[in-house]
Amino acid sequence: MIPLVLEMETADIHLSDEQFYQLCQINRDLRLERTAAGKLIIMPPTGWETGNRNLKLGQRLGNWADADGTGLGFDSSTGFILPNGATRSPDAAWVKRERLEALRPDPNQFLPLCPDFAIELRSASDDLDRVRAKMQEYLENGMQLGWLLDPYGQQVEIYRVGQPVEVLKSPKELSGETVLCGFVLQLDGILSSADDR
Repeated sequence: MIPLVLEMETADIHLSDEQFYQLCQINRDLRLERTAAGKLIIMPPTGWETGNRNLKLGQRLGNWADADGTGLGFDSSTGFILPNGATRSPDAAWVKRERLEALRPDPNQFLPLCPDFAIELRSASDDLDRVRAKMQEYLENGMQLGWLLDPYGQQVEIYRVGQPVEVLKSPKELSGETVLCGFVLQLDGILSSADDR
């Protein structure tokens, strides 16, 4: 269950943002991403344990975002068109309300911006280097804070603008720092395995 990468450059096929959006709409059962180089990535469904972790992650971020009101939270089905041309779907993301209001994006299209905050939750089939590269891509395209949660290595990597990646071993919680003021993510049931709950 590893992602399938479709090469498009060698066939001289270049999908516009609208064409990629339409391709995703026609193939709603597939989770598609597009790299800055135009490659298409077909993401496989996750196993039940990762699906449960993703639900907890989105629920906790969404509950905080609703109560806080300064931005909107998004789940893994949301497409973000990054400034470098890639279209990515982090496992969870958050964008400041003021950025959305200034942009006034079409609610039926992918968001043409990089989220302020993004989380990637490593699944059993994810290559760690590939997920790390995705986190770096978010950072290079405007993300202010990001977390790579790795339940298999029992660690969290924190990505911040202008700073080296910080690695925490088996933390119990994470702070949203100055980007998501007041948000504290409890990691029980997310970083721990089903057997540990």
